[in-house]
Amino acid sequence: MPKPKVLVTRRWPASVEAKLQQLYDVTLNHDDHPLSAEEFKQALQHYDAVCPTVCDSLPADVLSVANKRCKILGNFGVGYNHIDIAAATQQGLIVTNTPGVLTESTADIAMTLLLMSARRGAEGDRLVRAGQWTGWCPTHMMSSDVTGTTLGLIGFGRIAQAMARKAHHGFGMKILYVKPSPADQALVDDLQAVHCPSIENLLPQCDYVSLHCPGGSDTRHLINETRLNLMKPSAHLINTARGDVVDSKALIKALQQKRIAGAGLDVYENEPHIDPGFLTLENVSLLPHLGSATIATRTAMGEKVLANLAAFFAEESLPDRVV
Repeated sequence: MPKPKVLVTRRWPASVEAKLQQLYDVTLNHDDHPLSAEEFKQALQHYDAVCPTVCDSLPADVLSVANKRCKILGNFGVGYNHIDIAAATQQGLIVTNTPGVLTESTADIAMTLLLMSARRGAEGDRLVRAGQWTGWCPTHMMSSDVTGTTLGLIGFGRIAQAMARKAHHGFGMKILYVKPSPADQALVDDLQAVHCPSIENLLPQCDYVSLHCPGGSDTRHLINETRLNLMKPSAHLINTARGDVVDSKALIKALQQKRIAGAGLDVYENEPHIDPGFLTLENVSLLPHLGSATIATRTAMGEKVLANLAAFFAEESLPDRVV
């Protein structure tokens, strides 16, 4: 029997690519270029499986291309709002993702951004590199405390819970959270976490607000001008979830007017095309979507895709099926 034909849309860790080459008739993206809509349409027509990433756009017009050969999209990532799930379902395409293996690394990046924003880390780095630091003085670049302050989490899934553990047990932070129903009582007791009935209730109480909700139409611009105005002037907003959860224009305006103290962002609307307004601000820390970017985590994500593909081609139950 010929090996199934598999397309990998971007470069993956070398060890995972090597396993793919052993198992399948695989095409790798050696120059790591983002695929165009036309390239995706052709891929769907010529491969049994296509393995996209969270930076690939798969809207309905791409997924509905005629004469499809592809039966499964083995997504490299937890989020799948870049795939039109309704269209995939209508077209009979299976979609899988890679949950559970990037929890700690993404929570680490959220804490990194919180600390960078609070202590003006990115601003200080730029100052030193520009040769503008003239030496220590008592009032230079004073910033915000982290230890003992209040962290609000919008969404309380695995990554948010991991961040809450780091913040509470590591920095003595008080934890507030919003989700449709209260979390497991043992977890709540361990973190001394307080369930808030709404985002509007949570925001005015927090020194730091971290976003951990999925992307998509239901959460687009969840954080808008009205909600930013509910935050303390001394508060910081952290986003490692999805870029479109935040209204970029509203956040830039809030930062420009110092209606909040700062922000730390790892994801953006329309990334990698970042709103240029962010680049003019000193009170925002910007990272290039590094949430899961450790060797161990990205390798584990690839292994998850391999497990889903293996199950699919063996006609077994898929471990991480989305639809």
